[in-house]
Amino acid sequence: MTVDQSAQELVSAHRSLVLATVSRYGDPTASHAPFVRLNGYLYVYTSAMSRHTGDMKQCPKASAMIIQSECATANVFAPRRITFSCVAQAVARSNDEYREVLDLFSQTFGKIFEPMKTLGDFTLFRLDPLEIKYVEGFGRAYLLSKNLHLQEHITGPKS
Repeated sequence: MTVDQSAQELVSAHRSLVLATVSRYGDPTASHAPFVRLNGYLYVYTSAMSRHTGDMKQCPKASAMIIQSECATANVFAPRRITFSCVAQAVARSNDEYREVLDLFSQTFGKIFEPMKTLGDFTLFRLDPLEIKYVEGFGRAYLLSKNLHLQEHITGPKS
């Protein structure tokens, strides 16, 4: 399996991610959010009740990580993982993109998502990856494009 295929398989095998945000005061928060992916962007649909929603509205820096389950990895110190360093932007409800992405959430999550579509305190965020790092294990770290294609093998500093 190629690096591209391995990274794409990891992302497509997951329906949620770890989301890290920072408040306008610099306080970090890590949380969880279901996501969908479209045209190289990640989308999360989050409640105003969650801290990360306020964080992303005030400070658009975010990081999203998808990580292999501890049960599925041979070495807990080196699980497969992909990290997206992103700029978060709220998508307006009046935008065609909003409707398209909510339809994708409905297709992905089914009946459980339907009641959430009408909740007024939820915001759809587009996470635009500025950098994507994929790690397959020790010594196997890569920079990827928005379409999860290999760009560069990351190597340590030369002595």
